[in-house]
Amino acid sequence: MAPPTPTRQRKRGHDPESVLSTAVGVFNERGYDGTSMEDLARALGVTKSAIYYHVPGKEQLLARALDRALDGLFAVVTDERAASGPAIDRLEWAVRQSVRILVDRLPYVTLLLRVRGNSRTEQAALERRREFDRFISHLVKEAAAEGNIRPDVDPALVTRLLFGTVNSITEWYRPARGASADDLADALLKMTFTGLRV
Repeated sequence: MAPPTPTRQRKRGHDPESVLSTAVGVFNERGYDGTSMEDLARALGVTKSAIYYHVPGKEQLLARALDRALDGLFAVVTDERAASGPAIDRLEWAVRQSVRILVDRLPYVTLLLRVRGNSRTEQAALERRREFDRFISHLVKEAAAEGNIRPDVDPALVTRLLFGTVNSITEWYRPARGASADDLADALLKMTFTGLRV
C-alpha cells in the first residue's frame, strides 16, 4: 500500500470579519480619509478586486466598523438595568458597561471617536452617538433631581467630564499592559462617583 500523499497546507483566505478588522486598523493608523482601497489591499495582502468580493467599498467598511462600536453602546441603553432603580445606580452601571465595551471593541470605538462627519456614514454615526450622549445626560439630570448628585455640580458638565474620561481611554490604553476593563471601570468609578454622590 502506497503511503498517503501529504496534503498541501492551504493558505487561509480572508473572511468579512478579518477584512473589517484589518480595515479598522488601517483607518486608525492612516485616518479614514487618508486610506485608499490600495492601502487596504496592501494591508490584507490581496488585490483590490479581492476586497470587493467581501464589501462594495471603503465606506461600507466604515459603516460596519462604526456600527460595531455603536451597537455595543446601545446594548447599554436598551438593557433593563438602565431602566429601573435609582438614577445614580443606573448611571454608574452605564459608565461601567461603557468602559467594558470600549475595551472589548477598542479599535472600533477609537475609530468612532475620530469621525468628524465628512460623509453620510459619519454623520449618521455622530447622530447615533449624540443619542447615546443624551441618554447619559438624562440619567445624570435624573440623579441630580433625585438628590443623589451634588447640587453644586452642573449635570451637563458632569456628563461631559464622565465621558471625556471614558473616551480618553482609547488614547492610552493598551490591553497587553495588564489592566482589565473591570480594573479601569473600578478606578474611574471610585474617582468620579465618590466625588459626585451626596
